[in-house]
Amino acid sequence: MARALINEPRILLADEPTGNLDSATGEEVARLLAELHRDGRTIVLVTHNESLASRAQRMIRLRDGRIESLERLA
Repeated sequence: MARALINEPRILLADEPTGNLDSATGEEVARLLAELHRDGRTIVLVTHNESLASRAQRMIRLRDGRIESLERLA
């Protein structure tokens, strides 16, 4: 993540950022992403983790490469 943030991008693409992490470290990553968003960055997050996904403002669910649903959460 440090490499991705070094140039302070306005948009951050995060593909399974909590995959293969223990729950405490995954929570830390989730908090960091939330903080980055509060600071004005756009976060595009791809995850199978429903708990992490539920923290988003908007959720787009895909099935077989097609949009299955669009949902505004916050």
